[in-house]
Amino acid sequence: MKYLNLIIFIFISKLAFGSTADTTRLTLQQVVDMAKSNSIAAKQATTVRETKYWQWRTFKSNYQPQLSLSGILPGYSKTTQQVLQPDGTILFQPVHNDNSSLQLNFSQGLTATGGTIYGTTQMQRFSDFDRNNVLYNGVPYAIGYSQPLFQFNALRWDKKIEPLKFNESKQAYIESQEQISITVSGYFFDLLLAQVNLQIAETNFTNTEKILKIANLKFELGKVSKNEILQLQLERLNAQKAVGTAKRDMEIATLNLRTYTGTEGEDKIALELPGSTINMEVSADRVLAEAFENRSDAIAFMRRIAEAKRDVTKAKGQSGLIATLTANLGYSNTARTIADVYRSPQNQQLLQLQFSIPVLDWGRSKSRTKTAQANEQFVEYAVEQDKQTFKQQIVTQVTLFNMMKNQLVFTAQADSIASEKYQIARERYVLGDLSITDLSIAFQENDQAKRDYIAALRDFWGAYYQLRYLSLYDFERNQKITYK
Repeated sequence: MKYLNLIIFIFISKLAFGSTADTTRLTLQQVVDMAKSNSIAAKQATTVRETKYWQWRTFKSNYQPQLSLSGILPGYSKTTQQVLQPDGTILFQPVHNDNSSLQLNFSQGLTATGGTIYGTTQMQRFSDFDRNNVLYNGVPYAIGYSQPLFQFNALRWDKKIEPLKFNESKQAYIESQEQISITVSGYFFDLLLAQVNLQIAETNFTNTEKILKIANLKFELGKVSKNEILQLQLERLNAQKAVGTAKRDMEIATLNLRTYTGTEGEDKIALELPGSTINMEVSADRVLAEAFENRSDAIAFMRRIAEAKRDVTKAKGQSGLIATLTANLGYSNTARTIADVYRSPQNQQLLQLQFSIPVLDWGRSKSRTKTAQANEQFVEYAVEQDKQTFKQQIVTQVTLFNMMKNQLVFTAQADSIASEKYQIARERYVLGDLSITDLSIAFQENDQAKRDYIAALRDFWGAYYQLRYLSLYDFERNQKITYK
């Protein structure tokens, strides 16, 4: 196998671009790294991750104390307004004043109860310019508590669900990076196959030219028929057409690879043959364990069920008695100066119960609750089905990966045999010991064997990157896959 890989490596190294100074040689890993750094897909994944992070920060802020300053400054007004008189009539009076105010509010939500503690301090200044009068009204401080009764507690449910969403987004970012590896490996092997096809086409054209010259000499000596000469001329023409087709395909494959990886430049690209072995052993049980621990889908299973339960609780909270209890205690005062507002302020209290009870809703509340419960049951079934699909996909991929390792060995052996058979066929034809038909068959078998080997490499590395994607685990290094 080492000898065979050396031969194939030399074969790939002598591609159409040769080893000129303007040729960039790239390995599979280098192409993958380029795509993860520069591709549009990588930039999109980074943007999505950043968006999810700031959504997480927004969620966290809901559980922190909130402090806000509001007011009207200035509140100047010079106009004519209607004024209600003691006898019930209305007179329009000129008004010229400034009514400014500032209010500092504090609030803190309580996760356990869903209630809110709040506090406030206020100051209002009223200036009547017509009468040269100034009056202050203020609330030195007031604290209160508002508690919804028999209602949906959004804070408590968000605290269960939002961390799952954030962890899911972090694992989804890692998955997006591994998906880039899968996608760009396809472009890599597209170009590698195109380069191999070009090398095959050029080699076949050169060999056909040489054989045709020998056949022409034999024809002059009467050792071959005109039909064989025509057959070789046709082979040369087909080989020449194959060279043109291969060049076109290689240009397209190069453009596709450059476009996806986000690289620019006029340098030619020559790809190096990736290895045919990976030092790793995988089992379905191990991959399943890592997948359920690392994949975003595994987190999504828990999130989807939690969201369904939340919707049921929300539907129940919106049915029947809905009430809010509010209590407020503080001080207020009115004075001619600011200092006097804070001298001997008056006590103010508030106790309020606001409620709503549906008397006749024609079963709307019950229907809403039953709908949420039915959806919860459906989500549980759907998650269970998705888990089964999740497991089956992983087991299938592990089996496929192990098969690809064996298949690659057999394909390499077939390539070696076809190459040796082709060399013998050429020599026998030159010696006149082989027909042109058998030589053509040897041509085709040799070409197909090389293409089959590249296809086997593609399947093998595709299965490898797919395993990484499905488990988010690096079985070569025995560690979880992470990205900064």
